Amino acid sequence: MFDAYVMVDWSAANVPRTGRDSIWICWRDRAGERLVNPATRHQARAVLADWLAEPMAGGKRVLIGFDFPFGYPTGFAARLGLAGTPWQAVWNEVARLISDDEQNANNRFDVAALMNERVSGDKFPFWGCPAQPARNCLGPKHHRGHEQNGLAERRLIDEYMAGAQPCWKLLGAGSVGGQVLTGIPVVRALREDVRWGQQAQVWPFETGLDAPTNAQLVFAEVYPSLWRHGDEKPKDKAQVRAVVKFFADRDYADDLGRFFAGDPELTREQRRRVEDEEAWTLGVTARAQRRSTPRPVMAGQDYDDARYSYLHDPSEISRRSFALVRAEADLACFPRALRPLALRLAHAAGDSTILEDLAWSRGAVSAGRRAIAAGVCILVDTAMVAAGISGERLAAGNQVLCTLHDTRTAALATALGTTRSAAAVELWRPYLPGAIVAIGNAPTALYHLLEIIAAGAGKPALVLGFPVGFVGAAEAKAALAGFGRGVPYIALKGRRGGSALAAAAINALASTE
Repeated sequence: MFDAYVMVDWSAANVPRTGRDSIWICWRDRAGERLVNPATRHQARAVLADWLAEPMAGGKRVLIGFDFPFGYPTGFAARLGLAGTPWQAVWNEVARLISDDEQNANNRFDVAALMNERVSGDKFPFWGCPAQPARNCLGPKHHRGHEQNGLAERRLIDEYMAGAQPCWKLLGAGSVGGQVLTGIPVVRALREDVRWGQQAQVWPFETGLDAPTNAQLVFAEVYPSLWRHGDEKPKDKAQVRAVVKFFADRDYADDLGRFFAGDPELTREQRRRVEDEEAWTLGVTARAQRRSTPRPVMAGQDYDDARYSYLHDPSEISRRSFALVRAEADLACFPRALRPLALRLAHAAGDSTILEDLAWSRGAVSAGRRAIAAGVCILVDTAMVAAGISGERLAAGNQVLCTLHDTRTAALATALGTTRSAAAVELWRPYLPGAIVAIGNAPTALYHLLEIIAAGAGKPALVLGFPVGFVGAAEAKAALAGFGRGVPYIALKGRRGGSALAAAAINALASTE
């Protein structure tokens, strides 16, 4: 059916971004594979147009998939007051309203608020946005208003796929609404390109729920999570590669056509919804089967009914865990001295992808090892970090000190007008020179540490910055990385972190393995 297959993993990021949670594009044909990770949507559109030019001019057929919904639930176009074919009217309106510059700055939240005002005069149907600036017709939380407001939360196809998110959701885990608003204008522009617009079609809007036989270029909505993608990191990269390989393999086996038919059990009315307004996801031919829930052991039940097969040997569990981390993570990209610490961080988190956000200063590991060997004090922000540090590894008998529950801390917090975590750092002053600091919970503790050092407090030998949370964590660690003043550091960029990671870092530095 096709000569080339393209998969685009889209992103609604507000700034240029590569790597995890960014745009990935994979092209596959009989000559091999091309893979790019453009930092912006403008770059992505330019790459796609450039890649398409030659095969289109040569009469080749190309299938290109995007990982966001191509339509909204039935009735949206009418509620916006749009005339004409519903899907096309919505696409034209989104393209008219969205502003998206070359650095990814865009107005998707403002457009959603404007559409909400037109549909309901209130914060419906779109939802999810930053708390500031406040918008009269768009809220940060789910409005729970679909039933009473007469516009469905999900499309028909969304009911077929486990984990599919509603296209109204603009912010938060799994949100796809921003991708729709920033992605539709790009697909529309590529569809209308004068070089091949007469030979391009959007499935199933322009082809019907059937294999497209007339179009040279076919655009389709694709849900990459439908296909297994192995353990390659980041996941977005692995998914686009897996999808194009699947489509190519199915086509070579003369088995791709059936995936364009959708569910053969759809009624005539359901097909009309799909083809006129809601769209469909390529490859979905039946509803996802619900997984059966494991039966819990009830009181009085024979224990023999609840036996499981799992590893019991602690040493074998540890060996296999570290082997899996080594297989998943590209440890070779780190300085040799840092690799054991990176290994333990991934092991503690149960997630090797965190290593993509690991940051450090030159010589930080050697500074930490020397300090621990010299028996310096280890200052921690929580008892959980202290509890996670293996005392048997501290051969020099280092004191591990947490002042959060010191009797003076609460009064200090009141006097300073800050958190108890930050106030506890004040009590570190006598111990700071040459110490190791491990922060695994409170961004305010890290901020205050930097403040007192800047004001003249003694410099620690090493700061391990692993505060976690939605508010201040990413910013505090960025402040640490930019602090300078000869303070070595190791930190995890972004929101992720935690006491287990801070303790794991200490254990790695203290280890002789």
